[in-house]
Amino acid sequence: MRLALPHSTSLDESNFSHFVLDIVWFGLALPATSRFLSVYAIRLGAEASDLSLLTSLPALVLLFSASLSNWWLRRAANTKKALFWPALLFRLVFLLPAFTPFIPTHFQSVWLILSLALPALAQGISSVVFMVLMLETVDETRVPPLLSQRSLAMNVTLGLSGLALGVWLEKAPFPLNYQAMYVLAFGLAMVSMWHVTQVRLRPTTAPKPVAAAPAVNPWRSPAFRPVGLTSILMHLAFFSVVSLLPLHLVNNLGAGEGFMALYGLAELTAAAVVSPFCTRILRYISYRSLVALALTGTAVGALLIALAPSLYVTLLAAALIGCSWAAANIALYAFFSAATPPEQRGAFTTAFTQVMFAGQFLGPMIGSALSGLHINLIIIIMIGAGLRLLAATLIQSHMPDWFKRTLHLSSQPR
Repeated sequence: MRLALPHSTSLDESNFSHFVLDIVWFGLALPATSRFLSVYAIRLGAEASDLSLLTSLPALVLLFSASLSNWWLRRAANTKKALFWPALLFRLVFLLPAFTPFIPTHFQSVWLILSLALPALAQGISSVVFMVLMLETVDETRVPPLLSQRSLAMNVTLGLSGLALGVWLEKAPFPLNYQAMYVLAFGLAMVSMWHVTQVRLRPTTAPKPVAAAPAVNPWRSPAFRPVGLTSILMHLAFFSVVSLLPLHLVNNLGAGEGFMALYGLAELTAAAVVSPFCTRILRYISYRSLVALALTGTAVGALLIALAPSLYVTLLAAALIGCSWAAANIALYAFFSAATPPEQRGAFTTAFTQVMFAGQFLGPMIGSALSGLHINLIIIIMIGAGLRLLAATLIQSHMPDWFKRTLHLSSQPR
């Protein structure tokens, strides 16, 4: 398949730039939670079940709060105004962990989980409204290049920030090092928010695009079903062991904050390198094929981590996982954008986001359940690699079409 050449206007270019700058500043803040929050929890005595909850409980809250997004959109004059308060409250996720040392010791792990779960109430709404705003303010043909540019910018800033924060965490005294990091991250996230507020609505955008069209069930759309099923398989498999990888690196291989920063840099540098090429690749293969290929790469990366004899071997795996996961996400979001009719952006975005969060919630439960059976951590990671490979196979074999045919045949009289 081939993508249409992008056509742009000055307003498109301005919005395009603000969306990229938004992710630049957000990427500088993000390592505080995405890279180091699990390490912080481990330092406080968190176990495998706690680390799984760090991923799964916020995803469960996101799954619930995303369902409120259409209601929230209908209350606002336009999508931009609907985004302000959810986006602001969501950014508290960077500030709340700074209060952890003031919490009684035996409740600190619980507080870290709540620090992610409470802002997720706003994040679910913010995620849906932000995607609707992006689709409304950037020309459809510019969406894949925008996703590619945002992925490149985020991975570059994530890598640089993660390396700098890792050095800081190694040198500064604990827990002051983590507190200062989270305060700084909150400030950076607020600069990101400013760029979001500078995005301007297009003159053709209806004041209330979500309320204007009658509600439609996205799962009745033949275009959306493959997107939804691809998304649930992709996230379920990937997140099955993603929260356990830091535990293996820290407890079994002796990684510290400095190495975790280096690990993140390898992961994100590879993602930044591959991101600009994804739009070109999508001219020759389908969205679903790129997702399947990329998910296979994450499976090989997890297997390498499980079998690595030393820490530095895991850097190769980090690079492979980083570039593969970036490619998978770019392909998935482009797949979703192509399947979404303009008049149903709200309903389709809500369904897409809910499916994604469902995978992020259920996936870590697999790793947690296996850990509860006292299976060796290395074996659990290898099982997770197998699940990623299985999901890639189902996606590439057009599992949604197979699922549809199975339902059709089962409804036929015998």
